[in-house]
Amino acid sequence: MTAPWTPEHEVDAGQAALLIAEQFPALAGQPVVPLATGWDNTVHLVGGQWVFRFPRREIALRLLVHETAVLPRLAGRLPLPIPRPEFLGTPSARFPWPFWGARLLPGVELADTGLPDDRRTQAAVDLGGFLRRLHDPALAVLIATVSPAGVAAAATTTTPGDRSPEAGPAVVLPHDPMRRADPGVRGPMARERLAALSAAGLWQPDPAVFRLLDEAEPLGAPDVPPVLVHGDLHQRHLLLAGDGRAAGVIDWGDVCLADPAVDLSLAYGGFAGGARAALLAAYGPVPPDRAARARVLAVHLSAVLAEYAHAENRAALLREALAGIGRAAR
Repeated sequence: MTAPWTPEHEVDAGQAALLIAEQFPALAGQPVVPLATGWDNTVHLVGGQWVFRFPRREIALRLLVHETAVLPRLAGRLPLPIPRPEFLGTPSARFPWPFWGARLLPGVELADTGLPDDRRTQAAVDLGGFLRRLHDPALAVLIATVSPAGVAAAATTTTPGDRSPEAGPAVVLPHDPMRRADPGVRGPMARERLAALSAAGLWQPDPAVFRLLDEAEPLGAPDVPPVLVHGDLHQRHLLLAGDGRAAGVIDWGDVCLADPAVDLSLAYGGFAGGARAALLAAYGPVPPDRAARARVLAVHLSAVLAEYAHAENRAALLREALAGIGRAAR
């Protein structure tokens, strides 16, 4: 079977340099080096200060539209740095899909830091405050229908921010399109991934995990007003600085309206003990049913990350993802 993260197009550094020079002459000649890859994007660092994201799969094009529409509107409204698109590349004979660039956010993915759980408290506090602001209902009202006009204008410039936004069509954000807040959907998906990990000898079945799934799956979909959520917040998408503080939140392609549980999954998959308690204290009260939804999603996301990390020979990510499965159940 073909892995779901298998690229349909993979832009290497040489092709990225040509695309960027062709559409953004001010960056021509800048060194281009690979920075990261994920399921949906290949990422290159340009000139040591610009990060360009090139879609790997056609399914990511819809995500790119949402991401580049929402991020400019969120700029300056959140207590942690987030990417702000300043270059938008258009399809061409060299590459059939749009792509975009933003200033580099310094930091290391939580998954790659290797920080033990008892040294994650400061990052947890920072993340709790960030999510409290992101999940403010007033922010959802402001962002729910956004225009990509400001980003579209950047596609015709060689210097970011030197042209006034032009009118553009509105983008209406979907409501939990992948049903991540529904344990009745995510629980069975988690069980399938856990079985695969167990069969591969990567994970020892944990009764606490299955108790969680058994208890939470009957909850079904939440019936509360949605808020603005990152949508795919896991250990790869929180950046940490060298002192252990949170340094930024990246990869917003799944931004949508949903129950806060969708983002709170990282509170359970990425943090435990005192660090998690500190995160939830900074965030505010989380009802038991929301916590259960978040925990189930944390199990599923961690299991998927573990499968991906094993296939891609990413040892640090594999260790973090497997630990996340256990954290989520406790």
